[in-house]
Amino acid sequence: MTETADKTANTRVRVEALIGELVDNGDLDSLVHLARLVGAAQDALTDDMVGRLAGLAGDSLDMLDRVNRSGVIRALPAIAAMVDNGDLERITHLARLLGSAEDALTDDMIGRLAGLAGDGLALLDRITRSDGIPRLLGLIERVEVQDALAALLEALATSRSEQREPTSGGLGEMLRLARDPQTHEALRFMVNLTGHLNKR
Repeated sequence: MTETADKTANTRVRVEALIGELVDNGDLDSLVHLARLVGAAQDALTDDMVGRLAGLAGDSLDMLDRVNRSGVIRALPAIAAMVDNGDLERITHLARLLGSAEDALTDDMIGRLAGLAGDGLALLDRITRSDGIPRLLGLIERVEVQDALAALLEALATSRSEQREPTSGGLGEMLRLARDPQTHEALRFMVNLTGHLNKR
């Protein structure tokens, strides 16, 4: 009996010391206010509100479980990096732009765009079925053809930029042109080109 009484007395002393410490540092007042707040919340809560809060808590836990199982947590570093470098903001602006474009499109515009897309796909199908297009692409890939096309375009640009004085015309001018070596080179080139075209 003496040991039990001593333990009880020691416990009472410790509790009194703790209560005194709570009173000294103001924690007891905070606990009283918290108890009053909890009591007021209990008085204000109806059975319907308690049911809704319990349902909300259950739905929140279910959503948290789904998020955890879906592996979204692994995507958080990538999302944080997108936030840091501004990519997420750009994606948001792009989504807003697409939403505005979708709102601005009328049914007639959508029909025309769909028709244009269909015509484009049909044209692309014709191009891919044609035998000439692969040959043309093969020719364009050759270095000598690229050089010839570049030389032709440069010659066209240069000849248009040069301003020549108008000729006087007449038979004398034609004879002078016939004696010009560049005329002979041009005629020879045209004859060679015509011969190659005839072979094809």
